[in-house]
Amino acid sequence: MRNTKRRRRGRAFAVLLTVTLVAAGLLVGGGIWVASYLRGALAPGLSVGCTATVGGTPYTLAVDQTGYAALISGISIQRGMPARAASIALATALQESKLRNIDYGDLDSVGLFQQRPSQDWGTVAQIMDPVYSTNAFYSALDKVPGYVDMPLNDAAQIVQRSAFPHAYAQHESLSRAFASALTGQSPGALSCTLPPATAAGSPAAVEAALKQALGTLPVATMPGQSATTLEVAASGNMGWAVAHWAVANASQLGLTHVSYGGLAWDRNTNDAGTNVGWKGAGNAGGNVVITMAAAGS
Repeated sequence: MRNTKRRRRGRAFAVLLTVTLVAAGLLVGGGIWVASYLRGALAPGLSVGCTATVGGTPYTLAVDQTGYAALISGISIQRGMPARAASIALATALQESKLRNIDYGDLDSVGLFQQRPSQDWGTVAQIMDPVYSTNAFYSALDKVPGYVDMPLNDAAQIVQRSAFPHAYAQHESLSRAFASALTGQSPGALSCTLPPATAAGSPAAVEAALKQALGTLPVATMPGQSATTLEVAASGNMGWAVAHWAVANASQLGLTHVSYGGLAWDRNTNDAGTNVGWKGAGNAGGNVVITMAAAGS
């Protein structure tokens, strides 16, 4: 009887061991398959971001950072300030907030430039408005004698009075490249790699954002069957400032195509995961042509 019980226990143990091993194998195999599937599903197909290429050297920012860079640079143009002012402002915002409109910081600092209500920069609500905070920075910079000719770091430090007085210089090359592109000094220099548009663009929203950044410009809209086209009358450096502003804001405004000066940027033309940038186009007219995603995109 004891031998029979032992044999039964042995067989039960063997069955349990076999089931356990099979289950473990299925889990491991399934885990490997799931991991492999997820790697394939989540592998980034596009190197999303924006690049300013000036003097043959590319400099890159995230899409949201580039949108703020375009606003800061555009406001410098509105105010009639030189591109150097935009470089100083961008370097300052990169150091202070990583060029993002954050609602926290050292002591009571907030916003793009980490300005402090207690230091008479304005209320928290005002400083958190990127247009207000940018104008506040430029108003202070405008009062710095000879800021155009002094080292970028020194000009920024006079405005900011930072506890880290030499920190701004590290951002100078990147800031100069983006300022050069976004103020129209470097034609066809800014390109963004973006996923396909998922919502239709709004001409009213584009016009409002453009006016906020670059001021009032002559604009005409022409609804089409598959898309809406907006034309902005601008020439020379201003034309390129508008064109690059549109590319910089293509993600949030649902823009798919921008052309100016015989060149065009197409959101959906990529190579090896990166947008191909500005290429030759038939339209060499004096207007910047901005195309928005159509309804149902």
